[in-house]
Amino acid sequence: MKILIVDDDKSSGTAVAEFIEEQLAYSIRLCHNGEEAYNALKNEDFQMVISDLRMPGISGLDLLKKVKLLPKGEEIEVVIMTGFGDMESSIEALRGGAYDYLLKPVNIEELAILIERVAEKIQLKEENKDLKENIKQSISRVRKEEAERIQYYETTIREITSVGKIGVFSDVMRGVVRMAEQFHEDRSVPVLIEGETGTGKEVVARLVHFGKSSDITKPFISINCSAISPSLFESELFGYDEGAFTGARKEGKPGKLELAQGGTLFLDEIGEMPLDMQPKLLRVLQQREMYRVGGSKPIDLDVRVIFATNRNLKEMVAEKTFRSDLYYRLNTGRLYIPPLRERREAILSFSQIFLDQYSKKRNRKFRFISKDAKKMMQEYSWPGNIRELKNTIERATLLFNDLELKPEHLRFLQTDDNELESVEQAIVLGRIVLPENELRIEQLELEIVRKALKKFDDNKSKTAEYLGITRSALRSRMNKL
Repeated sequence: MKILIVDDDKSSGTAVAEFIEEQLAYSIRLCHNGEEAYNALKNEDFQMVISDLRMPGISGLDLLKKVKLLPKGEEIEVVIMTGFGDMESSIEALRGGAYDYLLKPVNIEELAILIERVAEKIQLKEENKDLKENIKQSISRVRKEEAERIQYYETTIREITSVGKIGVFSDVMRGVVRMAEQFHEDRSVPVLIEGETGTGKEVVARLVHFGKSSDITKPFISINCSAISPSLFESELFGYDEGAFTGARKEGKPGKLELAQGGTLFLDEIGEMPLDMQPKLLRVLQQREMYRVGGSKPIDLDVRVIFATNRNLKEMVAEKTFRSDLYYRLNTGRLYIPPLRERREAILSFSQIFLDQYSKKRNRKFRFISKDAKKMMQEYSWPGNIRELKNTIERATLLFNDLELKPEHLRFLQTDDNELESVEQAIVLGRIVLPENELRIEQLELEIVRKALKKFDDNKSKTAEYLGITRSALRSRMNKL
């Protein structure tokens, strides 16, 4: 599909043209006034025109009228870009045969979806020409292709209850989403989600829980196994009856399994679960019942259990730090989320979603990502995966305000490692190395916390112990990160 962009604002028009050409791979011609655009339309074939409304000389409405008078003008889809104050003109454009309109500044997600709708419409027109030759075969092909396109769009931008919009921009992640939805249908199957820190394991867990439903009445109870003291794990998971131990409540207390009745219990960092608790959990999975601590009455369970880990459980089984019988039970429904560096095609799409999200949240002007910034982001390894990418975009929108995201807004991606090495060198008893520029104590402290978390693979308990602070104090600093 060949698209003509018409905008007298050169920076805006160029940015829109570059996005369509690079992200959607369509052929683009850019004009900066109506006269130039009309001459191009008379001499070249275009399937779509995206034009600004207000332009000197030939306006967007005038250009629309001229397009429709061309020999093949009715086949050209015209989209008008307009400000909020020109809604009446937008309605007039729709009455004059425009396909749709977009409010400026243009939202990238809306623009991409609109262009794909036009592409679908044009493709369907072409496909319909073949129906006369073989009606049955053509109808079957169209239906199949249309179903595949609908499925693609459903799994590209998804809305997950309590999580919000997520993007699924690679074949492997579309496969993960399909499997998650299949696992949603059978609540008896335990699901194990494996992947590095920051790949989105809890998001996938919520997708297994909610499926395609918007029903939010079913509980989703989450436990981080590394955050619970081994001595408290059993009562936290199973609850306890009256008099179960010294200090127990008179009325007893339900555990997380009971609280998750009818819904889902999500056990994150399952590799950190104490060995003596693992056979008790296995019994719950097999018998679908449990006993409270100090209780003698079995409690029937209707709970879906989802597990997540960033560790290699198979290796832990070989090292006898994780029970083999529990591992093979968990491995019934397995989902593996590859790191972001193995699905680089998703980096820019995620970046644009986060850029739109945080620009709107902080009232920033950011709309596009420059070519150099895209190259920089594509070449970076993203050891923290999607979480690191999201935090990077959030940090850039916090510190800067521009129309385009540029390399200078992401300079910390290239300097963080060196800065952390400087921090390591600085923390030597009796010797502090200060940088030439200003040094903020809070910034130094946060860099130390970041490095410590990385050292212990995001294990909060070990990190807090290493730094000599409480978990709540660590959590406060992580929120600032």
